[in-house]
Amino acid sequence: MQSLRMIEDWPAPNAAVAVVRAKDGAVLGGHGPQQHLFPLASVTKLLTSYAVLVAVEEGVFELDDPAGPEGSTVRHLLAHTSGLAFDEHRVMAPPGERRLYSNAGFDVLARTLSEAAGIEFGTYAAQAVFEPLGMRSTLINTAHRSPAGAGGLSTAADLALFAAELQAPRLLDPSTVRTATRAVAFPGTSGVLPGFGHRRPNDWGLGFEIRGDKSPHWTGTTSSPATFGHFGQSGTFLWVDPAAGVACVALTDRDFGPWAAEVWPPFTDAVLAELRG
Repeated sequence: MQSLRMIEDWPAPNAAVAVVRAKDGAVLGGHGPQQHLFPLASVTKLLTSYAVLVAVEEGVFELDDPAGPEGSTVRHLLAHTSGLAFDEHRVMAPPGERRLYSNAGFDVLARTLSEAAGIEFGTYAAQAVFEPLGMRSTLINTAHRSPAGAGGLSTAADLALFAAELQAPRLLDPSTVRTATRAVAFPGTSGVLPGFGHRRPNDWGLGFEIRGDKSPHWTGTTSSPATFGHFGQSGTFLWVDPAAGVACVALTDRDFGPWAAEVWPPFTDAVLAELRG
């Protein structure tokens, strides 16, 4: 795919991308070092969310079990509506009232899972998600200040396997993935989309941001409203566009900033245009 060569002009020391087709999980194209280990930052939340959903299906706990601040549940934590602050265990709002993007909430999720399963979170994620999918290089850095929220490390090759799973689930019932990625949790909730300002509403599923009609956005101007995924402050993203039938992974080792907001949307638009062509 010629569009993938656009990353050669990105102002990052290293960058790797991959595009994955929905119908068969085939990698339609890749560019850059596919086996290079990158810090994922908040793209980690997708992996954590998937592990949590596996735990729900395994009966470790339920989405509406209490977790976090009083009145909050596992569902609230996944959807960033628990009321917890961004990076500290301080309650800023009642559960379900505001979309407060929260690393602290994902730390609580991981702790809740570990206590319920009797297994350390990083080990559970590896056994429940990484190993079954063949993601041999992926891990959770437990020394990170927010392991479950931003402590993941992975490669483009590994995340391509995860992107295939998101489009044709094997580890979860497809209905669970549809709910997590396409049904807005706590509809109408507003809040800040990190790096892009306040959004009303700020649609989110269960751990997955849902694009909707947000503008500007880190995906493309031609991305469908059904597009879901996440980006990370380490200059990383993973989106799935169900309308286009593809997913895209991009990993860099330059922190998110104006450069990313400038180059990511045209890159996504070029990828989608090439696929349509």
